[in-house]
Order: sequence, then C-alpha cells, then structure tokens
Amino acid sequence: MTDFLAQRDAWLTTNCSIARAVEVVGNRSTLLLLREASFGTRRFDDFARRVGVSEPVAAARLKQLVADGLLERRPYRQPGQRTRDEYVLTRKGQELLPVLTALRQWGDAWAADEAGPSVRVEHHDCGAAVHARLRCDAGHDVPPGEIDVRPGPGLLRA
Repeated sequence: MTDFLAQRDAWLTTNCSIARAVEVVGNRSTLLLLREASFGTRRFDDFARRVGVSEPVAAARLKQLVADGLLERRPYRQPGQRTRDEYVLTRKGQELLPVLTALRQWGDAWAADEAGPSVRVEHHDCGAAVHARLRCDAGHDVPPGEIDVRPGPGLLRA
C-alpha cells in the first residue's frame, strides 16, 4: 500500500466504485438471483423457487436487475400458453461472473459446512477447477500484500 492511503480522509467517497456496485448487487436475494442466472436459470418461477424468495420479492429484484442492465427480458411462449418473459444475463451481468466466483470461492473456504461446498465449478474443456485470482495486466498473479492503491481519474477530494 502507499502513503496515498494515509490521506483517505481527504477523499470524498461519493464516487467509490465499490459503493456504487454494492448499491446495485448488494443484497442477498439479488446476488442469489444472479447466481441462478449464471447457472442458466431463465424463468421467473424457477428463480423464485431456487432462491427461496416470495414471488413479489423475485419480481421486484428481477425488475431492478433489468433496469440496472444486468438482465434482459426476452419473450417466450410454450405451445398452448400465453407469452411470458425469460431473463438472460446481459454482457454487463456476465461481467459479474468473476465476482460471483470469488464469493463462491470465499464461501467454500470460510462458510461451507463440514460436508464441503454444494457445487464445484469446472472448466468445460479440461475439467479443472475454476478460481478467481488477482492478476495484473502484465499477467502476474498478485498476492494481497503486493497491491498499491493510486489515485484514479475520478477521485474527488474533500
């Protein structure tokens, strides 16, 4: 870390990317709906049942995820049924996959029961486990002690 961090009291946090991301995805049911979407769930009833929320809660959260651009509604119709909407991750939603993977990885290590994790995530082509990693643009794995925080172009000073 750098001396820059020692000056944090001089920053305004109104432009914090973490705070803004948490405003979008920061509650349990939203994250679990995104988990289900990443697993391929598309239909409203399946979302509500698999996440374990009431239909009104599922409806409100899915509507917000669509409004935030993380999910897209697509009409579908089964023979003899009315037209309904299914929900599909957008590119913006797909880009949360590393975040969901990191949360799953942390949960596997620190919050799973004695039986172990409920699911394993593997690379389709080779079968190896999939993990989230910190990596710099030059391709190096970066341990937590080797991260420097520097001012970004959106930093607001008090």
